[in-house]
Amino acid sequence: MILTLNGAKHTVDDAASEEPLLMVLRDHLHMTGTKYGCGEGQCGACTVLVDDMPVRSCITPASTVANKKVMTIEGLEQKGQLHPVQAAFIQHDAMQCGYCTSGMIISAVGLLRSHRDPSDEDIVKYMNGNICRCGTYPRIVAAIKSAAQRRNG
Repeated sequence: MILTLNGAKHTVDDAASEEPLLMVLRDHLHMTGTKYGCGEGQCGACTVLVDDMPVRSCITPASTVANKKVMTIEGLEQKGQLHPVQAAFIQHDAMQCGYCTSGMIISAVGLLRSHRDPSDEDIVKYMNGNICRCGTYPRIVAAIKSAAQRRNG
């Protein structure tokens, strides 16, 4: 199976193609920024973009993303520059332990690709299902709003 990951094509053996995408990313392709959280698609720590849509990689068979574009947290930075959402998360101190952060950022990127200027309500609704055990939700919303404004301004 050929997997397009962060803009590059990778060959994944057939045995791995039936594994969850999360395990293929972490164990076969050594992309460890995507985290294992609940293993049931409920917490959002494992979120990646598949064709620009947020997907829970722990419950997605790798074979279902062949011929699609997969983006992980490692693929957001371009030419030494953080993605605006990454920079906004740092600016707004939108993380504590950091475990949920890659899934939060990836989900936020998906949100901003589909909603140019989301309201606070839009952000909360869209990000529902991404769990932060540290409770930094107000800072996460502020970071996403800031990234949207930076992109739009």
